[in-house]
Amino acid sequence: MTHSFTLHIPDADLEPEPLDPEQIVSGNPEVTGKVVWESPDGLQIRGIWQITPGVVTDTEADEMFVVIGGSATIEIADGPTLKVGPGDMAVLRAGDRTTWTVHETLRKAYAINL
Repeated sequence: MTHSFTLHIPDADLEPEPLDPEQIVSGNPEVTGKVVWESPDGLQIRGIWQITPGVVTDTEADEMFVVIGGSATIEIADGPTLKVGPGDMAVLRAGDRTTWTVHETLRKAYAINL
């Protein structure tokens, strides 16, 4: 995208992003998302991400996100446990090993730096 823009996050159409089965701890979570902007060098990404209820693991990138809807508990190995819901902003550090327990379908807007 070459121009400034606006996007209504709650109504944005998202595309399936299959999870690696090894990441799923319990439930049948489904992930969808959409990259809305990426820097020319690919090192900065902005987008929308959504996950349905379940428990999954991940290794994080350097990310800041704001929850638009839903709720989750994010356990960070050797770190804090974060409880997030609508309006909450969270920051994850690159390399954080996390376990996400998604209570209600969670939609977030994110900014990742690689």
